[in-house]
Amino acid sequence: MMTAALLGIPSPNWVAPGSLGWQAKGAARGTCLPIGLWLSLCWPMGRDGGGAGAACPHEYRAAEAAPSPPTSTLTEVCGSDSTPEGLRMLLQGALLLLLALPSHGEDNMQDPPLPKGACAGWMAGIPGHPGHNGTPGRDGRDGTPGEKGEKGDPGLVGPKGDTGETGITGIEGPRGFPGTPGRKGEPGESAYVYRSAFSVGLERQVTVPNVPIRFTKIFYNQQNHYDGTTGKFLCNIPGLYYFSYHITVYLKDVKVSLYKNDKALLFTHDQFQDKNVDQASGSVLLYLEKGDQVWLQVYEGENHNGVYADNVNDSTFTGFLLYHNIVE
Repeated sequence: MMTAALLGIPSPNWVAPGSLGWQAKGAARGTCLPIGLWLSLCWPMGRDGGGAGAACPHEYRAAEAAPSPPTSTLTEVCGSDSTPEGLRMLLQGALLLLLALPSHGEDNMQDPPLPKGACAGWMAGIPGHPGHNGTPGRDGRDGTPGEKGEKGDPGLVGPKGDTGETGITGIEGPRGFPGTPGRKGEPGESAYVYRSAFSVGLERQVTVPNVPIRFTKIFYNQQNHYDGTTGKFLCNIPGLYYFSYHITVYLKDVKVSLYKNDKALLFTHDQFQDKNVDQASGSVLLYLEKGDQVWLQVYEGENHNGVYADNVNDSTFTGFLLYHNIVE
């Protein structure tokens, strides 16, 4: 290619310096020269040697749109000046052409498109280093909720909570069925009824002081626990007993006491009113053991023996068991 360029032989892949194709190829190889430097070297006198060169290779080509006879490459670029100065400029242009011409591996590369316009007064430089990463952008908007996932495994049982307040009492429910019979109970007390009672009266006025009064008029003595011959009640069933007496007082004052086993426990004193019948009475509860005895008797001599009885006036002595206390 060097020989063809120096001898003025046109090259089919050659593009005139300053044209769009030449600048694109030079930019692709990184060897493109500034247009102003190229014009000062190869077009010092212009196309016609008049001292004012064409403003742009595109304008030059527009002026040469009419057909003309073929010329060599060097003649097309630098004109027909045959002076020593012209030859020097010719050699300089040829050397610069060698630097700008593409290699064989790049001959088949297509020219990339250039910006639209009358003149492309620019050239690409060497590719720079990659720039730094920019600052992270702001967070994007929340995405749409996803589909509901599968149900997870049950969690661990938590601690027992505090006891809540007592709720309102509900309405009464329906009556339930009868329950099963309970166990048989312990044996109860015997069904036998313990009885002990008496009620007697005085048949005549004859009484002796300081000895038991013998009541011989029997009203009730079915268990025969009262002895009419001695005037004493004999306890056969231990338990609680009630005793009472009612005495008619006449002609003398009366002092009567109730005895238990030779010990006076209850005293009654009544004064006789002249020509008038009076009454004296008393009652007591006593706990008796089996074998105890109870009776009535006059104390302090004959002057206080006003106990009286006849057909229309009675003096009585009564006693009976309230409840027994027998250990079986």
